[in-house]
Amino acid sequence: MQIIKKPEDAWYLIFSGDVSQKVGLVPTMGYLHEGHLSLVRRCRKENEKCVVSIFVNPIQFGPDEDLESYPRNMEKDLSLLEREGVDMVFAPDVSDMFSDDFSTFVDEKSLSSGLCGASRPGHFKGVCTIVLKLFNILRPDRAYFGEKDYQQLQVIKRMVRDLNLNIDVIGCPIVREKDGLAMSSRNMYLSEKERNSALLLHRSMLKAIKLVEEGERSCNMIKDSVMEIFDSDPKISAEYVCIKNSITLEDMDYLYSEAVLAVAASVGRARLIDNTRLKPL
Repeated sequence: MQIIKKPEDAWYLIFSGDVSQKVGLVPTMGYLHEGHLSLVRRCRKENEKCVVSIFVNPIQFGPDEDLESYPRNMEKDLSLLEREGVDMVFAPDVSDMFSDDFSTFVDEKSLSSGLCGASRPGHFKGVCTIVLKLFNILRPDRAYFGEKDYQQLQVIKRMVRDLNLNIDVIGCPIVREKDGLAMSSRNMYLSEKERNSALLLHRSMLKAIKLVEEGERSCNMIKDSVMEIFDSDPKISAEYVCIKNSITLEDMDYLYSEAVLAVAASVGRARLIDNTRLKPL
């Protein structure tokens, strides 16, 4: 497994040998867990070369967010990736990716405006900019993202479409702990009691699915039922509970087609997100 830090070295090493081989990319911010590794395994299965990037991107963090404390463990990450048979890890320093006078950004204006974008101004501008840089540096044929960050996935797909990038963006299912909590690097912030509260996110997903299966089609009724679960525990603070069209991310009042229920909540230091598809048919 090759470990590369300099952008100028990456392309040459990826394409040394047979240039017809398909290259898959799994972009990460490190502190890897089983959710990340599920992306790696699919990437390896579907491509001749599997590349993983590890980069904590400073421009997607707000001024009061956890950039400095974001969990990092490069030694463990590299050990896990070597075990998974990854061909190359791209792990640049901030100075490798952003010069002192860096001034060019990518800003998707529609899908990024609600949900997490409403409370994290500039977040998706930072995400799109770094993802486009990774695409330009590593030249993948396919890129793999987890559906837990559902809005991010749709924003990146839109960027790829709008900018005519010849890359397949592939969303992969949420991976959960045995108790249902969606895997996230930020789960390590949770105390034992806070983790019990965090399980309400998944419980709210199951309740919404059950309501739809029983015939409920009013989005307001479903959202109110989800909020009742959150309101039952003072340790959890809901940021949003939304039901959106699964492609356009437009608000839905009535379930006439497949939708996504997306929630965000704070539990202690951890800001957690989760989602599930609601299928009325």
